[in-house]
Amino acid sequence: MTIDFSRNNGIQLMASAQQLLQSFDALLQPEKFRDYGPNGLQVEGRDEIGSLISGVTASRALIERAVEANADAIFVHHGLFWRGQDGRVTGWMKQRLSLLLRYDINLFAYHLPLDAHPELGNNAQFGRKLGLFADGRFGEQDLGFLGECEDGADFGSADELAHRLQQRLGRTATCVAGDRRRIRRIGWCTGGAQGYFESAIAAGADAFITGEISEPQAHYARECGVAFLACGHHASERFGAPAAAAHVAAQLGIAHSFVDIDNPA
Repeated sequence: MTIDFSRNNGIQLMASAQQLLQSFDALLQPEKFRDYGPNGLQVEGRDEIGSLISGVTASRALIERAVEANADAIFVHHGLFWRGQDGRVTGWMKQRLSLLLRYDINLFAYHLPLDAHPELGNNAQFGRKLGLFADGRFGEQDLGFLGECEDGADFGSADELAHRLQQRLGRTATCVAGDRRRIRRIGWCTGGAQGYFESAIAAGADAFITGEISEPQAHYARECGVAFLACGHHASERFGAPAAAAHVAAQLGIAHSFVDIDNPA
């Protein structure tokens, strides 16, 4: 499958890997976050970059698509390296790294900084996709967003909100309806943020949306009356990486394309 890189005015320019790193760091400010792994340039490739691919996760499938497209760099939310992981380069790690190194492709990864950016991040872009206007933050490192419908209306019941999610994301959400109140204020945090549910309740949310659900959240929803909706980790985090990568690519005049590798999670 041919990847159609978008370019500024049809002209492809070049940037250095250092310029790309500086631009991403200036935009996402990783130094402000306590994260679960290294943010920034995770694997060094060729110095001159004319084409950038963005995706959610640095999977082998995404790297293979970058190889097919002769891309110079990849930008993702989920990189290769995480705190506490096995440091041996075997199995899937060897396969991914060998492709990056063999084809001299740079890998840039930003985790929590990409979640938190107020305009281009996962939460901001997810809110925009659902028609949400954020007017507050909650949770650890202020990663959770809190807000209402952009037009000032409420969202109806939890079931109606779940239907809205299905329409906007193409994914059926797991919904625990709480006390079935009319939903006006919504807290949301993309990905695996089910642990933020109690903070969303304390912040005054009528419903909380994230990517995943664990065993305790259903009980909290029923006992506290606040609806809990899980729409998929990957499904909720498809929007930040292409937004941030497109922004930086436009700044530098390089080509960019988003590749969405299907993931049922």
